[in-house]
This record gives sequence, structure tokens and C-alpha cells, in this order.
Amino acid sequence: MIIECFRDGAVRLDEPLDFRKFKLMLHADPLPGTQSWKGISLLDDCNALVSIDLVPTLTGRPDDASWDKDYAEMVAKARVHGWIDAERNAIRAHIEQVP
Repeated sequence: MIIECFRDGAVRLDEPLDFRKFKLMLHADPLPGTQSWKGISLLDDCNALVSIDLVPTLTGRPDDASWDKDYAEMVAKARVHGWIDAERNAIRAHIEQVP
């Protein structure tokens, strides 16, 4: 699952059925504080927090109950591995910059 963030503020979901990976693809300036997307916090140039509640609202999300179940399972596994920030209700994501 890839969260794509664009310079114009748009955010969309790509590869929504791949629950084995979770990353942020930036098509914009990756420096913390220079660009913002609602529900996404850039921690540094390699890591971000993505609101758990944001992902199901993104363009590109399949509209079926099995996706909801699989997403909930992915979040539960991320929690076990320590990738959830409980205070912010967010999932840690690796950042990749698109040239």
C-alpha cells in the first residue's frame, strides 16, 4: 500500500490491496515543515506518521468490506511490531522521494 502525496496537496492510495508494505511516496519537497497534507506528519526525511483514519478515506481505496477487514488486520499487525503511535492514532511509514 502506497500513500502518494503531491505538491498541490492531493493525496491518494496506490496499490491498495498490497497490505504487506506501507510507505509514503512524496512527489513534493520532503523536508519536514515545508509541505503539509492533512493526516500526515513528516517526522524526518525518512519517516512519517499517517493517520489510521485517513487511509480509508483516500481516493484509490476499494469500496468493499473485505478491504476494511484486511486494513484492520494490517493495523493490528503494525501495532504488534510497534509501528503505531497510539497517542496520534497513526501508522509509521517509510518515505520515498519521487524525483
